[in-house]
Amino acid sequence: MQSDNIKAFPDRAPARAMLRATGLTTADLEKPLIAVVSTFSDVTPCNMHLRELAAAVKDGVRAAGGTPIEGNTIVVSDGISMGTSGMRASLVSRDWIADTIELFVRGHSFDGVVVLTGCDKTIPAAAMALGRINIPGLALYGGSIMPGRFQGRDVTIQDVFEAVGACAAGKMSHEELRELEGKACPGAGACGGQFTANTMATALAFLGIASMDGTDLPALHPDKPAAAQAAGRAVMEMVRSGLTPRQIMTAEAFENAISAVMVTGGSTNAVLHLLAIAREVGVSLTLQDFDRLSRSTPVLADLKPGGKYAAPDMTLAGGLRLVAQRLKQQGRLHDGLTVSGQQMHAEADAAVEREGQKVLRSWSQPIKPEGGIAILRGTLAPEGCVVKLVGHDRRKHIGPARVFDNEPDAFAAVQEGRIQAGDIIVIRHVGPAGAPGMPEMLAVTAALMGVGLGDSVALVTDGRFSGATHGFMVGHVAPEAARGGPIALIEDGDVITLDVDQRILDVAAPLADRAVSYVPRAPTELYGVLAKYEQLVGSASEGAPTHRGARG
Repeated sequence: MQSDNIKAFPDRAPARAMLRATGLTTADLEKPLIAVVSTFSDVTPCNMHLRELAAAVKDGVRAAGGTPIEGNTIVVSDGISMGTSGMRASLVSRDWIADTIELFVRGHSFDGVVVLTGCDKTIPAAAMALGRINIPGLALYGGSIMPGRFQGRDVTIQDVFEAVGACAAGKMSHEELRELEGKACPGAGACGGQFTANTMATALAFLGIASMDGTDLPALHPDKPAAAQAAGRAVMEMVRSGLTPRQIMTAEAFENAISAVMVTGGSTNAVLHLLAIAREVGVSLTLQDFDRLSRSTPVLADLKPGGKYAAPDMTLAGGLRLVAQRLKQQGRLHDGLTVSGQQMHAEADAAVEREGQKVLRSWSQPIKPEGGIAILRGTLAPEGCVVKLVGHDRRKHIGPARVFDNEPDAFAAVQEGRIQAGDIIVIRHVGPAGAPGMPEMLAVTAALMGVGLGDSVALVTDGRFSGATHGFMVGHVAPEAARGGPIALIEDGDVITLDVDQRILDVAAPLADRAVSYVPRAPTELYGVLAKYEQLVGSASEGAPTHRGARG
């Protein structure tokens, strides 16, 4: 066992003495040591129940002949930090969480690992760490929150963000907003639409590194503890068989994950995170792979933010196995290993579709003929950018730029009525290095919806969007402004062309002339973790990596 490095008697008697102090017995130390790493925190409903699930995972490990040892790492809640300077910590936390898991596992020579996740960045961070360490291990998603009820309809956190704009526009009273605030999040679990958390949970299930049962079940479902116990037993089976994450997360598995994101209308953040995960396991993945698969994969799921239903409705309709079955029916699902012990095709074959369900359509009746994400390039984005196509039917927009160097200024312009129909809002210097930290723009995009401009303006940024964002939005523009990208040279009034069918993002402006006199902005962070991140982080077109990654 790898853990013999710290517990083989007699040479490791000092380490054994310390382990014995934690309550372990001689018999415990004869068994494989399994790290159970949780992103538990009281700060957010997405993660507040993970301590109980970790206890169930540990029960499963013990029942299968292992010795579980629990550890913890951080979470930054996007929903809470959104629109504040704290949002810059969100993407940074993805890599820091992966680093801390790696250090905890490597430092104690564990034989296997289960990572429990909840909030947006914890999910890709888990897969990144599992791929990097490459010992038997899997991820367990804490599950979706149930929808709240407000004025006779289901609501999610998306409705609250958009209600802020509606309130500013006089379309909703403060009393109504306060009532909605108290009802939108009724308990534990991650944000309830096909936002980033549920999108990435879907992606990990189709990568094969998380089980479909454990992923499908909402956070407070009565069967969730049993799924956690099953995860503990599954990691022990992986230890015995020698199955490792890189054997599971193959190039074909990444195609499965991308197709599942497209067919469910998932978050644009999936592009950033899947690129980063692929880097950890040595799989070659590019922006063009996303565009290729999107062109041939329709949107079938009628899920929020662009659709009607919340994530628990997808579970009731047939869950991720039903998504897998739809893809398999069209020859779009690669077979391969999963942590459940079942092959991917077997998971698809086991799908049970609820009679009369309307959440996931058939291949012959898609919501959109292409996937919910497209990749554009042009004079404004030479390295590429990501456009979200879910929640609207627009394919082209030509309009004047309204330029802002931060999100608060853009948000104020929307709230104060200074944005007009036809405008293209440009928010720059908010990329991975420029912010630093690449914050999401949900406050602005939700405000646009709230004031009634969602169907008549577009937004372009070198930052990124929340999974709850919908509308004609272009993010991840690369190179970013802080790294000399053309977006730094845009001025108010420049005419921008956004054309999805041609896959173009162009600007009519004398960029070369402006570049001669352009003076880059000085770094905004001079010390601390954000300054370190600014120096290390790469382009969004490569997943905003902070190290060279594995070599395939």
